Amino acid sequence: MPGQSEPFIVCENLVKIYKVANIEVFALQGLDLTINAGELMGIVGASGSGKTTLMNILGGLDRPSAGRVWVGGNDLLKMNNFAINRYRRSEVGFVWQQGGRNIVPYLTALENIVLPMTLAGQGGRKVKQHALRLLELVGLAERRNHHLAQMSGGEQQRVAIAVALANEPKLLLADEPTGELDSATALSIYQIFQRLNHELGVTTLIVSHDQGIGRHVNRVVAVRDGKLATETVRLSVAHKAEDEFHEMVVLDSAGRLQIPTEYLDRYQIKRRAQLEATERGVLILPVGETSHTAESQRSLSLAGEAAPKLRRGLRGLWERMTR
Repeated sequence: MPGQSEPFIVCENLVKIYKVANIEVFALQGLDLTINAGELMGIVGASGSGKTTLMNILGGLDRPSAGRVWVGGNDLLKMNNFAINRYRRSEVGFVWQQGGRNIVPYLTALENIVLPMTLAGQGGRKVKQHALRLLELVGLAERRNHHLAQMSGGEQQRVAIAVALANEPKLLLADEPTGELDSATALSIYQIFQRLNHELGVTTLIVSHDQGIGRHVNRVVAVRDGKLATETVRLSVAHKAEDEFHEMVVLDSAGRLQIPTEYLDRYQIKRRAQLEATERGVLILPVGETSHTAESQRSLSLAGEAAPKLRRGLRGLWERMTR
């Protein structure tokens, strides 16, 4: 079990199987993932890739079929129902695509934030002060007495984020939080996540279809076919106005990696491939093909073997022509 010096989230060979009409569907197929405390991270992938399943498992909404998963020292696979419910209420905050899903429509913004703290048994002046501070952090201090119908979609999403943080969770999970917003409003929501991550230090995972999310978080991992496929890291470079983004393929604990589909199609790599060691690394080739270097060396070798035969043939031809 990870100790205090270990990463905040550790997933090892995580598997999730759903059964649909006697057919087993693998939502996760041996996924490995490590996340440090305080990270602001994006998880991207196509529909059915497994990214939402991963979020549900990390949030205690679903249980894995196999593998190991720790969050903040909690072994989620071994926790009983009572413990997982307590974990979900006290240590995880959820933000959904529909902002209204987190909000009670007949309560004001302030009352919505106070509600989860009241249900957790908290009360008194500190509760209201904490709720007001969260409203300030999301930029809605002046809208604290407004109801759901009196707010825009972006404002509703801001209140939803504040509600998710009411009980001071260690982990904030956001599922497509900008999916129903225009680009300008979506940018403001990403900026709020950045501010909250910086000021509160809460580990934040944003699940999204948006490939441009890398500009708003520190790291992005892509899930494909239930496994981690690539990881994109954002780096600040001295003397450059814009950050650089470095995309890398991810190897799992068994040394497996996923080759991007466009590469497979371009080089006609099917079910099998050849590996060739080069000075710079490992070359992946279609079956039956070799690298240009190896081909050149083979051509030179064949030419060297054929040279004596060629000379003998030319000499014989010359002798016949001069008789």
